[in-house]
Amino acid sequence: MVSVSLRPTAPSSDVVIRAIRASDALDEDTVPFSALGFRQEAGQTLVTSSPAGTKAPVTVFVAVDDEASDEDLRRAVAAGLRAAPPARHAVVEFGALEPHQLTAVAEGAVLTAYRFDRYQGTKAREKAAQKPQLSEVSIIASDARKSEAKTAVERGVTIAEAVCQARDWVNTPSGDLRPADFAAQMEAGAAKGVTVTVWDEKRLAKERCGGILSVGRGSEAPPRLVTLTYSPSKATKHLALVGKGITFDSGGLSLKPGASMQTMKCDMGGAAAIVAAVNAIAALGLPIRVTAYACLAENMPSGSATRPGDVITMRNGKTVEVLNTDAEGRMVMGDGLSLATEAEPDHIIDVATLTGAAMTALGQRTAAILGSDEYFEERVFAASREAGEDMWRLPITDEVVSALKSSHIADLRQISSKPYGGTLFAAAFLREFTGDISWAHLDIAGPAFNDGGAYDYTPNGGTGAGVRTLVQIASTLA
Repeated sequence: MVSVSLRPTAPSSDVVIRAIRASDALDEDTVPFSALGFRQEAGQTLVTSSPAGTKAPVTVFVAVDDEASDEDLRRAVAAGLRAAPPARHAVVEFGALEPHQLTAVAEGAVLTAYRFDRYQGTKAREKAAQKPQLSEVSIIASDARKSEAKTAVERGVTIAEAVCQARDWVNTPSGDLRPADFAAQMEAGAAKGVTVTVWDEKRLAKERCGGILSVGRGSEAPPRLVTLTYSPSKATKHLALVGKGITFDSGGLSLKPGASMQTMKCDMGGAAAIVAAVNAIAALGLPIRVTAYACLAENMPSGSATRPGDVITMRNGKTVEVLNTDAEGRMVMGDGLSLATEAEPDHIIDVATLTGAAMTALGQRTAAILGSDEYFEERVFAASREAGEDMWRLPITDEVVSALKSSHIADLRQISSKPYGGTLFAAAFLREFTGDISWAHLDIAGPAFNDGGAYDYTPNGGTGAGVRTLVQIASTLA
């Protein structure tokens, strides 16, 4: 993990990332900006030999708007670091920054420096070692010795490291992260002040968690439910988080096409996000009680697997007619939401890679927000904007509620009879397990995994989607 420090003056380094504001006058005598095609358009970079007096051989100039948002600053840091030649130590000079901007810059640096190379072979490691790997970033600020500035940078590093923890879990091959493995890693990686409880398949049966058990029945690796609790003494609010943790999704007996399974190690991205967020909330010492429920199962086909047409009794007593075993996420989440509701928190947020329909509606980089409380949904949406994560609100309509309750033999249909509004239907299903609690649902099916090239501070593979928004809403509630 890259080390980030705050300094009042620039030390010697390999490269300097320097911001140029849109209204800044360019010193053409020092650097021939115009001749090199630098037009001060936001996000544009220019890599040059450093001007005299700079304690680094290379400078990367990055153009930013005069009124740059925190997200603009995250992306500007990323643009500079990606444009720079390989370096071990980079200095970031973005001028005078408010504390929240320092947080954003620190986040951008750590998120951009992330790499996942634990599965590379010896030759690949040797080749990578021949190039400098970024291990240190120094952020320059005139008020670097002030506690407020230091705290702001520490906050950014803590949040970004939590995102990277979620990324690591999502990137881990499914064969190395089956439900029991994932539960063990959650226990081992829990932050100070976080208590962890794990229910195995016997306890799940005793606790009537029929949804989780129904999904895990087809696998030789039994399901788990992991509860993480953070209860600071000064907390006045209680936030519950529920995460989908399908460690691999074959579709069960409703088998996916082979190509659709290739990225299904990411189907536990919701569980990874809520656990990483709890760890960050605890590390930051936020005065809010948080209880997280990670619902873990492996969805596999076998002679013991749940069959289409089976009726499952959920934790809250409602019965569900299973019609497609590839709609398994809502089944494990139903039990998790029931447990969260029984704890009577002030709010519940669930995070799940739940529906391909969310990508049809919003693309691959935007998560969907749905829920039961418009005011709380709006607060979550505002938190996502402040955190720099793309999300958009969608409704739960009367049409999908009617379809949900149209089963002839059970309380609920698991999927709709029509191939439309799948994201809305899934959210309507989840709402049946939230009682009267203020609840919001984040469908991160698109942004949880990037199967293309890296962009901004987002790498190929797991992205850690949802973590920053959860930490931000916890900060707001606290």
